[in-house]
Amino acid sequence: MEFKDYYKALGVARDAGQDEIKRAYRRLARKYHPDVNKAAEAEQRFKEIGEAYEVLKDPEKRAAYDRIGSGWQDGQEFRPPPDWNTGFEFSGGGYTDASAHFSDFFEELFGRPGMGRGFQTRRGAFRAKGEDHHARIMINLEDSFHGAVQTISLQVSDLDSEGRLVVSPHTLNVRIPRGIMEGQSIRLAEQGGQGFGGGPRGDLYIEVVFHPHRLFRAEKRDIYLELPITPWEAALGATVPVPTLGGKVDMRIPAGSQSGQKLRLKNQGLPAATPGDQIVVLKVVVPKAATEAQKDLYKKMADIMPMNPRAALGV
Repeated sequence: MEFKDYYKALGVARDAGQDEIKRAYRRLARKYHPDVNKAAEAEQRFKEIGEAYEVLKDPEKRAAYDRIGSGWQDGQEFRPPPDWNTGFEFSGGGYTDASAHFSDFFEELFGRPGMGRGFQTRRGAFRAKGEDHHARIMINLEDSFHGAVQTISLQVSDLDSEGRLVVSPHTLNVRIPRGIMEGQSIRLAEQGGQGFGGGPRGDLYIEVVFHPHRLFRAEKRDIYLELPITPWEAALGATVPVPTLGGKVDMRIPAGSQSGQKLRLKNQGLPAATPGDQIVVLKVVVPKAATEAQKDLYKKMADIMPMNPRAALGV
């Protein structure tokens, strides 16, 4: 994906204040507006300017954009990491022009107008309750399985008196419910934006994402594990210990099992009224033939158990 340098699009420095960004946008928007500029590239340039301003005018989007762009170098293909927006607290801010066309780069990071990434909200002109805020955090699978309490620090973006971007921490204790799935949110009442006219604060919704696990991966409430087994365990069947989030359990491997075969451990997934299962994917590991005796054993197996595993391929 092509990286969009929004500061370059508006011709401003990365530490530019909001007034400078606004002036640059207005000047360039007038210059390249299709009603004024009839050049072939004017309309595309006008869209690029508008897209850049959508991000840089909003302290929260700008802070997130600054993070993902910090390691990018000109000429490189840009691939945002999956956790690029974790730890930020967003309140939205709306769009300058909801009918505007935005690039794939913009929509990959911030979503489409009216759809969003789960952290965009409408700004009402006058409301008693403060705005709801949204954030994303990463937790361990074990925290979901057992439940936990975590102290987290979110980055809240705002403007100082001179219109420059400032980021401050918002630290709070969060209870992780047992069985929460990736993509679900935890609601913290009155931890969002300040209310208007003495009204209550908005709420804070924290979306949960799982850290990569060295053994498991989650699909909704089901937990997947790749289990190495020996050829004789696969061929003859065996009972072997299997790790789960709740501890080791014994599992029976049927005789004649194959690599890629899936076995199910009922109710060993994430807890709920109807718990998830653990799906065990078998992986047959073939030992190396390091000695002459071991090589002779493989040759004997080839003689007494001939087979063509590629027969289905027609070869």
